[in-house]
Amino acid sequence: MGSNKKPTVEEVLQKYGGKIESQMNGGGSDSNYSQDYSKFRGEMSSELSRYERWCKSLGSIIKIKVAEKDAVKVRRSLEIAHLDLEPWQALSLGMMSFLAVFLIGLFASLAALFINGAFPFLFFFLSLILSMFLYYFINAYPERLANSWRLKASSQMVPAILYVVVYMRHTPNLEKAIAFASDHLQYPLSLDFKKVFYNVEIGKFSTIKESLDNYLETWRDYSSEFVEAFHLIEGSLFEPDQNRRIATLEKSLQVVLDGVYDKMLKFSHSVRSPLTNVYMLGVVLPTLSLAMIPLASSMLGGLVTWVHVVILFNMIVPFFVYYLTDKVLLLRPGGHGETDLLERNPLYPKYKDNSVFTKAFVICFPLFLLGILPLIFGYTPIPELMGLQSDYSFGELGLGFMGENEMFFGFIDNAGQTVGPFGLGATLLGMFFPLGLAFFFIIAYNAKTKDLIVEREKTRNLEKEFNSSLFQLGNRVGNGVPPELVFGKVAESSRGLNIEDFFRKIDFNIRNAGMSVEKAIFDKNRGAIIYYPSQLIATSMRIFLESSKKGLKIAAVSLMSISEYVKNINKISVRLNDLLAEVISDMKSNMTFLAPLLSGVVVGLSVMITSILGKMQTSLDAGQDIGIAGVENIMNIFDVLAMIPPYFLQLAVGIYLIQIIFILTGTLVTIDSGKDDLVRVNKIGKNLKIGIVLYFVVALISTLALVGLTSVVLGGMFS
Repeated sequence: MGSNKKPTVEEVLQKYGGKIESQMNGGGSDSNYSQDYSKFRGEMSSELSRYERWCKSLGSIIKIKVAEKDAVKVRRSLEIAHLDLEPWQALSLGMMSFLAVFLIGLFASLAALFINGAFPFLFFFLSLILSMFLYYFINAYPERLANSWRLKASSQMVPAILYVVVYMRHTPNLEKAIAFASDHLQYPLSLDFKKVFYNVEIGKFSTIKESLDNYLETWRDYSSEFVEAFHLIEGSLFEPDQNRRIATLEKSLQVVLDGVYDKMLKFSHSVRSPLTNVYMLGVVLPTLSLAMIPLASSMLGGLVTWVHVVILFNMIVPFFVYYLTDKVLLLRPGGHGETDLLERNPLYPKYKDNSVFTKAFVICFPLFLLGILPLIFGYTPIPELMGLQSDYSFGELGLGFMGENEMFFGFIDNAGQTVGPFGLGATLLGMFFPLGLAFFFIIAYNAKTKDLIVEREKTRNLEKEFNSSLFQLGNRVGNGVPPELVFGKVAESSRGLNIEDFFRKIDFNIRNAGMSVEKAIFDKNRGAIIYYPSQLIATSMRIFLESSKKGLKIAAVSLMSISEYVKNINKISVRLNDLLAEVISDMKSNMTFLAPLLSGVVVGLSVMITSILGKMQTSLDAGQDIGIAGVENIMNIFDVLAMIPPYFLQLAVGIYLIQIIFILTGTLVTIDSGKDDLVRVNKIGKNLKIGIVLYFVVALISTLALVGLTSVVLGGMFS
């Protein structure tokens, strides 16, 4: 019976009024934002989707009571990240993760106690630390997701305000302006704007203004200029004079631009000290301390092993560095950074192609094999099966100048147990493992990003010429040239420039393919914009199309306004890049030059210390007189066999250097460009190439030089 109910006039107007009005005046949007929002939200990043699924499954096993203060904070973060979760689900996931890891570690430790008769304190301690880390990390994850969302969304603030302002110049309708912006902005800010409509449609708010004001509250503490700009836009609706209304709209955009500049100015001054602390505490001090590890391990009689070194330098310290850099990134204001959506680039499938990792592994496999060759000879039956010795002297290998009787790998039999490798040859071969690991990422990352970077550079060069073309486009449209003809004329006047090809593609699609102006630019298969995936160009063309529906004069004014805004944006971008250039340059120099240099020298020092102690102990065992009073008493302090072999130390140092380059490069890219995965991956590959090659060369030279010096000095003492 309900289906046969006669609709009321209000229902008919509600259903069709917006669509009819849109067709009449060429504005607005007839989108079903409930469906749009739900669909768009379902296409969010896999990271958010996975987290949401884990919370709804594991996080729902137990329901913990959450304090009201914590619940409000977590709920706000969940709303910002568009996660359909309750605060207790997010916090319960942290508790479940803690219990799962802790109980697994406890039961595994008890099982080892019953089997071996010894409780594995180190393993249990690491399990406890891991469980506590997971608890705090997962509990803080909603806030991290919210901050990440804000950082991504804030880079689109200026284009968002630009969309709204330009639209409202000719159509003073806030609802339609936001709809227009939400349709043409990129993820994630587009999703935020769609949610503004969604919250009205589900009855959470009665008007768009209420929903918008509620959304703006999430930005009040993070970007007050964004909130102020929207309040000015809302205020323009109450201006009785047209000129004053437009002036208020233009002021809103200037407020955003000035606010971004002021905040980035403060950030550029405040970020230097934290980054210096990161480098000193996270790179210099840990690396220098490695030189003392051989002495410490021999004095402590085996209490410190290479396992502890790996845990400390390849797990704990990198996490500490990541934690410090993450704190630095939380200081970064929004509004400035990369806005191009990587997923929209036609070469994006190449970026997502993971087969390059397989190719990179095949290429780097010989380096990996060389790096683990000492372990194969010392701890596997493979050499025996191949009819080889487990170790060779330098003399047997034809390298007698490096020590006729010195063993290449330097394994020592200690009460039936093999220890080492302590030999120079093992250390030198071990250097190939971090080299291979670094080149694995270098090759893969270069293959994934090189073409995309080239295309982006082409687009950037195009954008430099685009502003003047915008002015020409506005002039010709203002003189009455139809949009269907204007692109060919602008292409002729841009002959010889990069921008010429863009306009010629549009003109070709209109003239030869019979496309409309919109399809000629934005068609998914043949549109000119797919060859130039620029947010600036896309924004300008969308505004041109929308404003041309209102008339050519309005379109001309809109284009000239955009041209002026682009000039201001470019000026601010240049200033901000200049402000950050010194900070980024200093940190890059520390990361790619000083850190590898220091690491390489430390490896050489550790090998030298090991060599000195080993030779002195061997001479004392043979009854030789070293010629230094009290040396026997001194050597009693050290247990040479308990020393951590330099082979493992250089592995830890090399891998640690790779980790540091990963972390610091990501930090510097985010400081400079915001969340830009393409540049981050590309620069990691480039910085790894510089850093690891320098480390390899310095470590090789310093090791050979210092060991050679040791042999000369001690050879004279023992002779």
